Amino acid sequence: MKQRLFVYGTLKRGLSNSHYLAGQTFVTEAQTQPVYRMADCGGYPGMYPSDEGLSIHGEIWEVDAEARKQLDILEDVGVGLYELVPVELLPPFNDADVWTYLYRWSIKGKPDAGAEWTE
Repeated sequence: MKQRLFVYGTLKRGLSNSHYLAGQTFVTEAQTQPVYRMADCGGYPGMYPSDEGLSIHGEIWEVDAEARKQLDILEDVGVGLYELVPVELLPPFNDADVWTYLYRWSIKGKPDAGAEWTE
């Protein structure tokens, strides 16, 4: 079964970890509701909920179960670095079943990464 994922950092097309999405289906570009921020975690971003949020730019992908397993490993879900959760997107995707990896460790001392991750 396929799952829709919103990616906002190194997994985006043309960036350093985009190869993890090889063979998966790119759907479209999208933006979150302004309820998140991104921290620069040292070469990759961590998106987290924020009362002073921005509309984060990213991409929606359809991924299969095997790709999801590999992404969970990449995102260190097992140790709690990231957690896969439903994401709040702007229309026309505000009612869509789309998930994302939210950063769960402390952002203290990490610089803000703005609304769009680039390398």
